[in-house]
Amino acid sequence: MDEKETLHQYLRIRRDDLLRKLDGLGEYDVRRPMTPTGTNLLGLVKHVASVQVGYFGETFGRPSDVVLPWQVEGGDPDGDMWVTAAETRDDVLDLWRRSCEHSDATIDALPLDAVGHVAWWPPEREQVTLHQILVHMVVEVARHAGHADIVRESIDGSVGNGPGDPNIPGRTADDWAAYCARIDAAAREAAGAA
Repeated sequence: MDEKETLHQYLRIRRDDLLRKLDGLGEYDVRRPMTPTGTNLLGLVKHVASVQVGYFGETFGRPSDVVLPWQVEGGDPDGDMWVTAAETRDDVLDLWRRSCEHSDATIDALPLDAVGHVAWWPPEREQVTLHQILVHMVVEVARHAGHADIVRESIDGSVGNGPGDPNIPGRTADDWAAYCARIDAAAREAAGAA
Protein backbone atom coordinates (compact mmCIF):
# COMPACT_ATOMS: atom_id res chain seq x y z
CA MET A 1 0.00 0.00 0.00
CA ASP A 2 1.46 3.39 -0.96
CA GLU A 3 1.30 6.53 1.16
CA LYS A 4 -1.89 7.89 -0.43
CA GLU A 5 -3.67 4.55 -0.02
CA THR A 6 -2.52 4.37 3.61
CA LEU A 7 -3.83 7.86 4.42
CA HIS A 8 -7.09 7.19 2.55
CA GLN A 9 -7.54 3.93 4.46
CA TYR A 10 -7.05 5.72 7.80
CA LEU A 11 -9.60 8.34 6.73
CA ARG A 12 -12.13 5.62 5.89
CA ILE A 13 -11.54 3.86 9.22
CA ARG A 14 -12.07 7.08 11.20
CA ARG A 15 -15.20 7.85 9.17
CA ASP A 16 -16.58 4.42 10.06
CA ASP A 17 -15.69 4.96 13.73
CA LEU A 18 -17.68 8.21 13.77
CA LEU A 19 -20.70 6.87 11.89
CA ARG A 20 -20.90 3.74 14.07
CA LYS A 21 -21.62 5.92 17.13
CA LEU A 22 -25.16 6.43 15.79
CA ASP A 23 -25.93 2.70 15.79
CA GLY A 24 -28.87 1.66 17.91
CA LEU A 25 -29.83 5.13 19.13
CA GLY A 26 -33.20 6.84 18.70
CA GLU A 27 -33.79 10.26 17.20
CA TYR A 28 -33.58 12.16 20.47
CA ASP A 29 -30.30 10.60 21.55
CA VAL A 30 -28.51 11.19 18.24
CA ARG A 31 -29.60 14.84 18.22
CA ARG A 32 -29.59 16.04 21.83
CA PRO A 33 -26.88 18.39 23.06
CA MET A 34 -24.52 16.57 25.39
CA THR A 35 -22.12 19.40 26.26
CA PRO A 36 -22.58 23.04 27.26
CA THR A 37 -21.62 23.97 23.67
CA GLY A 38 -24.27 21.71 22.11
CA THR A 39 -22.11 18.82 20.85
CA ASN A 40 -24.35 16.04 19.56
CA LEU A 41 -23.74 12.86 17.56
CA LEU A 42 -25.70 13.58 14.39
CA GLY A 43 -24.34 17.13 14.34
CA LEU A 44 -20.79 15.74 14.42
CA VAL A 45 -21.58 13.56 11.40
CA LYS A 46 -23.16 16.51 9.59
CA HIS A 47 -20.18 18.73 10.40
CA VAL A 48 -17.60 16.23 9.13
CA ALA A 49 -19.61 15.76 5.93
CA SER A 50 -19.63 19.52 5.44
CA VAL A 51 -15.92 19.90 6.11
CA GLN A 52 -15.05 17.15 3.63
CA VAL A 53 -16.97 18.97 0.90
CA GLY A 54 -14.84 22.06 1.47
CA TYR A 55 -11.43 20.48 1.87
CA PHE A 56 -11.72 17.93 -0.92
CA GLY A 57 -13.91 20.07 -3.18
CA GLU A 58 -13.35 23.82 -3.09
CA THR A 59 -9.70 23.48 -2.08
CA PHE A 60 -8.85 21.61 -5.28
CA GLY A 61 -11.25 23.37 -7.66
CA ARG A 62 -13.56 20.36 -7.63
CA PRO A 63 -16.89 21.76 -6.45
CA SER A 64 -19.55 19.24 -5.59
CA ASP A 65 -23.29 19.37 -6.15
CA VAL A 66 -23.79 19.15 -2.39
CA VAL A 67 -25.67 22.23 -1.17
CA LEU A 68 -24.76 23.35 2.35
CA PRO A 69 -27.59 25.67 3.52
CA TRP A 70 -25.54 27.08 6.39
CA GLN A 71 -23.02 28.49 3.90
CA VAL A 72 -25.51 30.51 1.88
CA GLU A 73 -26.30 34.12 2.72
CA GLY A 74 -28.71 34.25 5.65
CA GLY A 75 -28.04 30.63 6.59
CA ASP A 76 -27.42 29.56 10.18
CA PRO A 77 -23.62 29.70 10.54
CA ASP A 78 -23.80 26.87 13.09
CA GLY A 79 -26.18 24.82 10.94
CA ASP A 80 -23.57 22.14 10.32
CA MET A 81 -23.27 21.36 14.03
CA TRP A 82 -26.85 20.33 14.79
CA VAL A 83 -29.89 18.88 13.06
CA THR A 84 -33.26 20.61 12.86
CA ALA A 85 -36.48 18.71 13.51
CA ALA A 86 -37.30 19.05 9.79
CA GLU A 87 -34.09 17.27 8.79
CA THR A 88 -34.16 13.49 8.96
CA ARG A 89 -31.37 11.18 9.94
CA ASP A 90 -31.55 9.90 6.36
CA ASP A 91 -31.00 13.47 5.10
CA VAL A 92 -27.80 13.72 7.12
CA LEU A 93 -26.66 10.22 6.12
CA ASP A 94 -27.29 11.10 2.46
CA LEU A 95 -25.18 14.25 2.87
CA TRP A 96 -22.52 12.05 4.51
CA ARG A 97 -22.58 9.51 1.68
CA ARG A 98 -22.38 12.17 -1.03
CA SER A 99 -19.61 13.99 0.82
CA CYS A 100 -17.58 10.79 1.17
CA GLU A 101 -18.10 9.86 -2.48
CA HIS A 102 -17.01 13.31 -3.66
CA SER A 103 -14.01 13.33 -1.32
CA ASP A 104 -12.98 9.83 -2.38
CA ALA A 105 -13.22 10.82 -6.06
CA THR A 106 -10.90 13.78 -5.44
CA ILE A 107 -8.44 11.60 -3.53
CA ASP A 108 -8.49 8.98 -6.30
CA ALA A 109 -8.12 11.56 -9.10
CA LEU A 110 -5.24 13.63 -7.73
CA PRO A 111 -1.64 12.83 -6.83
CA LEU A 112 -0.44 13.57 -3.29
CA ASP A 113 1.50 16.60 -4.53
CA ALA A 114 -1.55 18.18 -6.22
CA VAL A 115 -1.75 21.84 -5.15
CA GLY A 116 -4.88 23.38 -3.71
CA HIS A 117 -5.89 26.57 -1.93
CA VAL A 118 -7.77 26.70 1.36
CA ALA A 119 -9.42 30.11 1.01
CA TRP A 120 -10.53 30.22 4.67
CA TRP A 121 -6.98 29.73 6.03
CA PRO A 122 -4.48 32.58 6.56
CA PRO A 123 -2.75 33.63 3.32
CA GLU A 124 0.63 32.29 4.42
CA ARG A 125 -0.90 28.80 4.84
CA GLU A 126 -3.59 28.69 2.18
CA GLN A 127 -1.52 26.86 -0.47
CA VAL A 128 -1.62 23.16 0.34
CA THR A 129 -1.14 19.75 -1.22
CA LEU A 130 -3.50 16.81 -1.25
CA HIS A 131 -1.06 15.13 1.13
CA GLN A 132 -1.47 17.94 3.67
CA ILE A 133 -5.25 17.88 3.36
CA LEU A 134 -5.41 14.11 3.74
CA VAL A 135 -3.38 14.33 6.95
CA HIS A 136 -5.50 17.28 8.11
CA MET A 137 -8.73 15.38 7.48
CA VAL A 138 -7.56 12.15 9.13
CA VAL A 139 -6.81 14.24 12.22
CA GLU A 140 -10.08 16.21 11.92
CA VAL A 141 -12.24 13.11 11.61
CA ALA A 142 -10.35 11.30 14.38
CA ARG A 143 -10.84 14.31 16.66
CA HIS A 144 -14.59 14.31 16.07
CA ALA A 145 -14.78 10.52 16.39
CA GLY A 146 -13.17 10.99 19.82
CA HIS A 147 -15.83 13.55 20.69
CA ALA A 148 -18.44 11.04 19.56
CA ASP A 149 -16.88 8.34 21.77
CA ILE A 150 -17.36 10.49 24.85
CA VAL A 151 -20.83 11.68 23.84
CA ARG A 152 -21.99 8.10 23.19
CA GLU A 153 -20.59 6.88 26.51
CA SER A 154 -22.48 9.72 28.22
CA ILE A 155 -25.72 8.67 26.52
CA ASP A 156 -25.79 4.94 27.16
CA GLY A 157 -22.42 3.77 28.47
CA SER A 158 -21.28 2.30 25.15
CA VAL A 159 -17.50 2.50 24.75
CA GLY A 160 -14.97 1.75 22.05
CA ASN A 161 -15.86 0.02 18.83
CA GLY A 162 -18.48 -2.25 20.33
CA PRO A 163 -18.44 -5.51 22.28
CA GLY A 164 -15.16 -7.32 22.09
CA ASP A 165 -13.08 -4.20 21.34
CA PRO A 166 -9.59 -5.31 22.44
CA ASN A 167 -8.74 -1.75 23.50
CA ILE A 168 -11.41 -1.71 26.21
CA PRO A 169 -10.74 -3.76 29.37
CA GLY A 170 -13.46 -6.29 30.12
CA ARG A 171 -14.55 -4.84 33.45
CA THR A 172 -17.86 -5.29 35.22
CA ALA A 173 -19.85 -2.26 36.34
CA ASP A 174 -18.46 -2.76 39.85
CA ASP A 175 -14.90 -2.99 38.47
CA TRP A 176 -15.41 0.28 36.55
CA ALA A 177 -16.77 1.97 39.68
CA ALA A 178 -13.74 0.84 41.69
CA TYR A 179 -11.40 1.97 38.92
CA CYS A 180 -13.04 5.42 38.79
CA ALA A 181 -12.92 5.67 42.58
CA ARG A 182 -9.16 5.01 42.46
CA ILE A 183 -8.71 7.77 39.85
CA ASP A 184 -10.87 10.17 41.87
CA ALA A 185 -8.93 9.44 45.05
CA ALA A 186 -5.64 10.15 43.27
CA ALA A 187 -7.04 13.40 41.88
CA ARG A 188 -8.26 14.50 45.31
CA GLU A 189 -4.91 13.63 46.89
CA ALA A 190 -3.04 15.56 44.20
CA ALA A 191 -5.35 18.56 44.60
CA GLY A 192 -4.81 18.53 48.35
CA ALA A 193 -1.06 18.32 47.94
CA ALA A 194 -0.91 21.25 45.54
